[in-house]
Amino acid sequence: MEILFLLIPLAVGLMVVAVVFFLWTVKSGQYDDMEGPAYRILMDDDDPLIPGNRKRQAKGDDKGAGKEVAD
Repeated sequence: MEILFLLIPLAVGLMVVAVVFFLWTVKSGQYDDMEGPAYRILMDDDDPLIPGNRKRQAKGDDKGAGKEVAD
């Protein structure tokens, strides 16, 4: 019975931490775009809107299509 004096406040404290963490993720926008990451994997890497591909297309270098260009 005495263990309940430890477990109940511990469970309530853990619940408060979980709720605060969940509210922080909602406030920071973690759940705003649920479909974007799923479609992003299907997009082509030759898109000029990707920052590394602008430099590669400006130089006309098609050999390094699979390599990442450092900014």
